[in-house]
Amino acid sequence: MAASVTASAMFLGSNSSLRFRRGAVSSKTQAAVSEIGFVTSQLSGLKISYDMSSQLPNPIYTPCLPGLQPIVARRICPFTGKKANKANKISFSAHKTKKLQFVNLQYKRIWWEAGKRFLKLRLSTKAIKTIEKNGLEAVAKKAGIDLRKC
Repeated sequence: MAASVTASAMFLGSNSSLRFRRGAVSSKTQAAVSEIGFVTSQLSGLKISYDMSSQLPNPIYTPCLPGLQPIVARRICPFTGKKANKANKISFSAHKTKKLQFVNLQYKRIWWEAGKRFLKLRLSTKAIKTIEKNGLEAVAKKAGIDLRKC
């Protein structure tokens, strides 16, 4: 019976078989074991799932403010679109190892005539040369960047 299985087990002899001692089991334990044995025998091979969503409290949502999120500066020039290039590092023995060649990005304060203020931008050196040649507004218009938001 299932009630005798919950009693203490003893290893006997060298044949290493399990033998169970009968008795010394409380009535509450016998009732619980018999119910569990009945349920498992009736539902053998079935997976039981229980919907806990009705008992869980509602989750607390906090507003996510954009100023509190971590700012991750990507290594991409916003004006020219230049980004890292994948290349091979070649050793003396011609062994090739992958590496990234990053863009030469610089923080630069540039005077914006229409806005009457300085803009601090992270630009590639190529973009700085292009801005010096064509002007800030022309390069920003071509790249589709709104300078009022910078």
